[in-house]
Amino acid sequence: MALEGVTGALLLAAGLGTRLRPLTDVLPKCLVPILGRPLLEYWLRDLGRAGVTPIVVNTHHHSDLVEHYLERSPFAAHAVATRERVLLGTGGTLVENARRFAEGPLLVAHADNLSLFDPKELVAAHGQRPREAALTMMTFETDRPESCGIVTTDGRGLVDGFHEKIADPPCNRANGAVYVVEPEVVAYAKALGKRVIDVSTEILPHFVGRMWTWHNEAYHRDIGDLASWRTAQREFPGEAPAAAADDPWREILGSLAPDAAATIAALLEEGSSC
Repeated sequence: MALEGVTGALLLAAGLGTRLRPLTDVLPKCLVPILGRPLLEYWLRDLGRAGVTPIVVNTHHHSDLVEHYLERSPFAAHAVATRERVLLGTGGTLVENARRFAEGPLLVAHADNLSLFDPKELVAAHGQRPREAALTMMTFETDRPESCGIVTTDGRGLVDGFHEKIADPPCNRANGAVYVVEPEVVAYAKALGKRVIDVSTEILPHFVGRMWTWHNEAYHRDIGDLASWRTAQREFPGEAPAAAADDPWREILGSLAPDAAATIAALLEEGSSC
C-alpha cells in the first residue's frame, strides 16, 4: 500500500564522489558498500517498507552499474533509474523529474548519505507543519559542522538561519539533505529559468522562514569521503539488508576487474582495523 501524504521519492545519486576515490573509480557513490551491502539498498529497503512509491533514482557516474542493480533487484517493480547525461545539479534534477510523479508532496533525498529513520515519521511531521511551510527538512547532529549546511530554528521549529559550509557555524544541527517538498518548491525552481540549479544555495535560502524541520535522532552520516565511509562501517547501528536469492550486488562485484575488487577489499580491511 502506498504511503499517504507523499507522491513518491526522488533519490539523488548522480554525484561523482571524487573524495571517495579510489572507491568511486570502480563504483558509483550510491553503491559503495556499507556492512557488505550497497548504500542505495538501505534507501530502497526503508522507503519500500514505508510504502513510498514510485522511487526514481537519477544516475550519471557508473550509470550502467546502478541500472543493472535496480533492474535485477527486488525493488525493480517500484524503483527506476533515470540517466543524467549532463549533471543538472540537485535542483535541476528535481525540476527535470518532477513530471514523473503525481502532483503533491514529494520526498527528495541525497542517496549518498547513510540514514536510519522511518520515512512515515518524516511524512507525518510534514503533514503537521505550519501552514506557511513549503517543505520539511530532516536535520541531524553532526560531528563536522564546518562541512555541512547548518540550520537554526525559531521557537516553532521553522528554519530562521541557514549556513552552508562555513568555517565557524553557530551550532551543529545540520541539514540532512532529506526533504518533503510541496509543488511550490518545484515551481520556484522552474521559475529560476536555469537548467543547472543547486538546492542548497539557490532554493533553500529562498524558503528560510518557511522550512519546517524534523530531527533524526537515530543515525545520519554523509558518506562524503573515505574517513566518513570508514566511520560508518564501525558505528552504523542498523541492520544490513538481507541479500536476495538472485543478488545483483554479487553480480556487480563479480564483474569488476581483479584489481578493482582488490582495491575495495583492501579499503574495507583498512577501515575495519581503524
